[in-house]
Amino acid sequence: MQGVVKAYDPVSGDGVIISDTDLREYNLASNALEGSIFRMLRQGQRVVFTLDDSGRATCLTLGSESDMETPGV
Repeated sequence: MQGVVKAYDPVSGDGVIISDTDLREYNLASNALEGSIFRMLRQGQRVVFTLDDSGRATCLTLGSESDMETPGV
């Protein structure tokens, strides 16, 4: 799934992502940034994520805008 970071607290690691497809809000899993390139997130940042068994966002990677694709691809 792809979405946008609505909120993120770098101290607690709590955050919320809004999904592009259904506009639902998903809380970040406690391990959402483990093994990713992210150390923190910023509001409005686009991310790709999966949902864990509890329905929380995890496994975050970089998201993209359709008009910002890699040239020549």
